[in-house]
Amino acid sequence: MAKSSSINKNFWRNTLTRAVLIIVSVAVIVFFLPRNSGPKFRYDVGKPWMYSSLIAQFDFPIYKTDEAVKFEQDSIRKKFEPYYNFNPNVQSEEIAKFLEDFKAGIPGLPPIYISIISECLSELYQAGIMSTMDYSMISKDTTNLIRVISEKKVTSVEAGSVYSTLTAYEQLFLDQRLSSQRQVLQKCDLNEYLQPNLTYDKERSQTELTDLLSSIPLASGMVLRGQKIIDRGEIVDDYIYRELNSFEKETKRRSATVSTIPSTIAGQVLYVGIIVFLLTTYLGIFRKNFFENIRGILMLYALVIFFPVIVSLMIENNVLNVYVLPFAITPIFVRVFMDSRTAFISHVAIVLICAAAVKYQYEFIIVQIVAGLIAIYTLQELSQRAQLFKTAVAVALGYCAIYFALQLMQDNSILTMDHSMYKYFIINGILLLFAYPLMLIVEQTFGFVSQVTLIELSNTSKELLRHLSEEAPGTFQHSVMVGNLAAEIANKIGANAQLVRTGALYHDIGKMKDAPYYTENQSGVNPLDKMELIDAAQVVINHITEGLKLAEKYNLPSVIKDFIKTHHGSGKTKYFYVTYKNEHPDEPIDESVFTYPGPDPSTREQAILMMADSVEAASRSLPEYTEESISGLINRIIDGQVSDGFFRDCPITFHDILVAKQVLLERLKSIYHTRVSYPELKGTQAKK
Repeated sequence: MAKSSSINKNFWRNTLTRAVLIIVSVAVIVFFLPRNSGPKFRYDVGKPWMYSSLIAQFDFPIYKTDEAVKFEQDSIRKKFEPYYNFNPNVQSEEIAKFLEDFKAGIPGLPPIYISIISECLSELYQAGIMSTMDYSMISKDTTNLIRVISEKKVTSVEAGSVYSTLTAYEQLFLDQRLSSQRQVLQKCDLNEYLQPNLTYDKERSQTELTDLLSSIPLASGMVLRGQKIIDRGEIVDDYIYRELNSFEKETKRRSATVSTIPSTIAGQVLYVGIIVFLLTTYLGIFRKNFFENIRGILMLYALVIFFPVIVSLMIENNVLNVYVLPFAITPIFVRVFMDSRTAFISHVAIVLICAAAVKYQYEFIIVQIVAGLIAIYTLQELSQRAQLFKTAVAVALGYCAIYFALQLMQDNSILTMDHSMYKYFIINGILLLFAYPLMLIVEQTFGFVSQVTLIELSNTSKELLRHLSEEAPGTFQHSVMVGNLAAEIANKIGANAQLVRTGALYHDIGKMKDAPYYTENQSGVNPLDKMELIDAAQVVINHITEGLKLAEKYNLPSVIKDFIKTHHGSGKTKYFYVTYKNEHPDEPIDESVFTYPGPDPSTREQAILMMADSVEAASRSLPEYTEESISGLINRIIDGQVSDGFFRDCPITFHDILVAKQVLLERLKSIYHTRVSYPELKGTQAKK
């Protein structure tokens, strides 16, 4: 009854966990998805229409292209006549000021020059003088016209007929009557009597220009309801392109006036929900163990959410091209940290969800799925940086190849193809190289361990392993030997060889604290012989606890700590336990003081390490090294571990155990150089 209750409890907990993952993922993705409604077509000038006949469902104008509208606007701006206000008072004020300042005449010149200068100033003011800043706006083309407002009268004049304060001063000395006396007149500072009497009327000019620009018709024709726009296979020319573009614009405008948001959201929720549900169902059926690693499953769903959100933001804000996003990072991460099948399924789910936001769905899905497959095939395991570079190059080339193939099917001509997309594929490949540093972040955040990290940890020059080799050299050599044996077994049965090799190097690091107490580090004297059996057993057992302390201190990954915990499982220190039991046959024994803290192995790699560790350690005590003695030792130890139930909670098979025995036998035979026993002569032949 209690077992049934526990099963029901686990069932509902798992169901709730998966439901929460689905609901949260769908809610976040749909929140960011663009709300565009209406049909989404792909078409380009000079290419065939790939869809069925398109019939107009309503009347709509044929809008001009943005380039055409801009051309007309630029033409109006070029011909536009800005407005300037003419102030007649400036002339009278400045001439009066001049006459007042030189009422006694100009030194060195006859009095007639006063009237000559007054006349010239009057002519300049009648033509019009403006500030240098205003004049620079119209002086680029002196044939342009400006509109001069004098009282209520507006007159168009050429820009070249008016002056700036600077050009008016130069014009003053072009008069033959004044040019001969220029040196004398320059001392009079005549420029002080040349002030602008034409000022730019900004408000009126901008209002007039806005009215002219707004009067440009945005359409150049109409399509009536029921009219055929294009048929399947027809070539899209410039005019049809404008019709199709106008149809999409009008559809979007009508959708904005009639609220379609509820139905759009409902469709998006259903679409995304189906895909996320199918992904979750796959994990629930084929990868149940993934849900036991909460941080690992969160990484997977974080990737499923991340890319659709980024794509949606890029589409909404029209930022860059979605093909620059390195979608292949997802299958790379999932392949390295999980497995290839899950990598493909999750990549397809992400691509299908993102397709809801992009315009060219068919092309997008094909190109991204091919890129993901290439990433999975070329990166079976990441053990070197060069592998990621090769994958990035392969993915970029794959993008280009499949896109080129799609273009060939549609265009049939290399000369008319659009080559602009290939630069985005190259950028994508470059960005894919950032998967390496991002992988370190993923490892730290979600608790994974990559092959690269395992290789780095297995470097014997690492501080912790270096201390082990110096303080407990026998233990270090034992760990290296166990690592080699375990890795070969793992290779034979398809387990993670690098993981078990790295775990083996660290499994006995706790022996550094009391290194002389362990046989492999002794030179004839065993300090444990002088201790009580229970105390001696506790010293040996403590290497598990001490190993975990060191693992915490040096920030070893949890998967390595698990090897430290499980390499003895919940077994006993049999030498001390059996000896104590023989010495106290009638006395009840507290077995816990002779028992390792465990737990038992839960993975094939942990089981392999337990077998290799026990056999390698015991093999050192064999009196002779023959195939029979080594085989007997291996069978006795491993069969005992099986019968004690150490492998009950891990997925290792009897076939795996059989292979492990065979590998251990062959390796130990070669290590100890076993030889065939020579036969002895019997009878009379022996006497000879």
